[in-house]
Amino acid sequence: MLENIRIILVNTSHTGNIGSTARAMKTMGLSSLYLVNPVNEPDGQASALAAGAGDVLANAKIVDTLEEAVKDCGLVVGTSARSRTHSWPMLGPRDCGEKLVQEVEKYPVALVFGRENSGLTNEELQQCHFHMCIPANPEYSSLNLAAAVQTLCYEIRMAYLNREIYPSVEEEYPLNEDLERFYTHLETTLESTSFIRRSHPGVVMTKLRRLFNRARPESQELNILRGILASIDKSVKSTGPSQSDGVDAPMNEDALKESQE
Repeated sequence: MLENIRIILVNTSHTGNIGSTARAMKTMGLSSLYLVNPVNEPDGQASALAAGAGDVLANAKIVDTLEEAVKDCGLVVGTSARSRTHSWPMLGPRDCGEKLVQEVEKYPVALVFGRENSGLTNEELQQCHFHMCIPANPEYSSLNLAAAVQTLCYEIRMAYLNREIYPSVEEEYPLNEDLERFYTHLETTLESTSFIRRSHPGVVMTKLRRLFNRARPESQELNILRGILASIDKSVKSTGPSQSDGVDAPMNEDALKESQE
């Protein structure tokens, strides 16, 4: 069960942090480590700091993008210590551990940690269903990467040991790659109807991602949404090119203003 909980480090600068992460994971029974485009691959320093967790380090999977690391996951939680322009559904450390353990029986789940100096980008955080922040001392909230990993791995283990307390999740949620296909389809359809402009989409897609991540549609609901988009595509195709000759079709004034922001 714990083997399907992934700890993902994005663009890590210091190999020592990779080794310390492997050690933090193994002490709590986790073993699936993914490295997304690390600045340097694990070396002697990483091995030294892994201190007995060399098997976790040796089996770490190195991939180029976060999308590749989470495409077959049904739940992705991104860690973030900074406030963002567009708020996202949030979890505390304990809630995070419980949710990961609740859903891991159905599909792989992932907990994502960003760069030591800047964390995860907005684009990377948009690939996560939830964001998670450790409520550290506001006067000194700078947590070392491995310390943050250890904190969350502990919460995962506590939730795992107490898993009979939490009800199992019966809903079937889509994998991340299915969601990304939906977002691509949604953006293409909105472009074809001139709701957004290909050259200047503004913040509409970001807010729509936030909307659907907050709603978290189940697999069957996502299929319905894809069917709606396919129906719109068919209707647009049957009516032929817009009579506006490339000029955006009229839309609600507020929506037009927002799409141009």
